Amino acid sequence: MRRETLAALGLAALPLGGGAQASGGGGASAEGLHLVPMEEVTVPIIDADRVNGALTFKLVIDAGSAEVATKINGEMPVLRSATIAAGLEFARLNASALRAVDAQQLDQDLSAALKAAEPGLQKVLIVEVEARTG
Repeated sequence: MRRETLAALGLAALPLGGGAQASGGGGASAEGLHLVPMEEVTVPIIDADRVNGALTFKLVIDAGSAEVATKINGEMPVLRSATIAAGLEFARLNASALRAVDAQQLDQDLSAALKAAEPGLQKVLIVEVEARTG
């Protein structure tokens, strides 16, 4: 990850894959954080059979271990496909360019889709989300 992206995530001081520990117990291993970024995803917001805007989001996947992070990197096309499918369904049912995005529902939908595609991942983190007219 680039330093600017890490700074935006508030993780600039944390060494990835090093000795960083998550607070709150559960989830983070003694090995540290294993974060895998995904390229930005944009899906159309369709309302009444026409494109009414676009939903754009960026994800970071908490792999939990170096082995799972390596596996996720190798399976990124499959995970991206699952992400796009879940994003399209969310945009169709829950998104509007004229109101705030329900990030909690989007997180649940994306987490379910990605965990079905790769059960070993720990968590899906939404780091940016935006709905806009277009």
